Amino acid sequence: MTSRRQFLGQASSLAALGTLGTSGILASAPAWAEDKWPSRPIRLVVPYPAGGSSDIVARLISKQLGEALGQPIVVDNRPGANGNIGAAMVAQAGTENHTLLLCDVGALAISPSVYTKLTFNPNKDLKGVAMLAYSPHLLVVHPSVPVNNLKELVALSHKQTLNFAVTAIGSAPHLAGVAVQQATGAAWQYVPYKGGSQAISDTVGGTAQVLMNGMLATWPQVQARKLKLLAVSKRSRMALVSQTPTIAESGVPNFESGTWQGVMAPAGMPDALVARISAELVRIIRTPEIRAQLAGQGAEVVTMTPAETSKWFATEEKRWAQVVKSAGVKLDA
Repeated sequence: MTSRRQFLGQASSLAALGTLGTSGILASAPAWAEDKWPSRPIRLVVPYPAGGSSDIVARLISKQLGEALGQPIVVDNRPGANGNIGAAMVAQAGTENHTLLLCDVGALAISPSVYTKLTFNPNKDLKGVAMLAYSPHLLVVHPSVPVNNLKELVALSHKQTLNFAVTAIGSAPHLAGVAVQQATGAAWQYVPYKGGSQAISDTVGGTAQVLMNGMLATWPQVQARKLKLLAVSKRSRMALVSQTPTIAESGVPNFESGTWQGVMAPAGMPDALVARISAELVRIIRTPEIRAQLAGQGAEVVTMTPAETSKWFATEEKRWAQVVKSAGVKLDA
């Protein structure tokens, strides 16, 4: 017969074992959940129209990323408000772990300084996943424009009206143009579009005469002689266009700008999932075939970890805030 003391001792031991068992199950739950992720297709939001630099990168990596993660990657173009509409969708996804953002991270870093009523805070509502590629801006003109360098373009801008196509007011190409304008005294007129592909199309068609845009999307039109290349925004010359001077060499010392394609996630996404996605993205973008394809269009593979991407974003936000302030650019979101 079991005494009362023995019974209470056994009950206490069983309770302790039960507590340990439950805590063990709970401790392993996040790992189990991550093993089951993703459970459905992943939406990769590109906040610009199809055909731009971000869209090109997204479609280059989507198939391999889907194969690596075990679910299809659906590229979802959501243009508008200089990329802020699509970015807000991802920022407001909360703990929904099947939505990512691929965009010009540099342009996203500009938005807090330009827009007075953003519906999200990029620093608080998004987190860096990986930086993937960089391509400089190309300064190009329609072939009918009778200039061959930046100095001649500035001189012409004082003699006739020149429409300068930009992806949007407050975008990275727009502010790059503003920086060049301030440094050279140029007098062109900015015409905003809903994305790089539309800005390129109108410059090719002659509606706009001048364009600064990411090389990845613009270079094919230069190759086809539909646009005339005057200068490159990289600090040093590029091998692909070694005969073309940089903007820094053309009268704007130390000038550099461009598009930085990176991936961001909702702030609520677990760090373990972010690390997993980041590792796959970096592996894929570094594959010889994708690296070669990007290089042939004027883009360099530049990778960063999640922490490095977030730190870079914060630095760029401070840098462009000064340009925005000096240019007096402010918009309602």
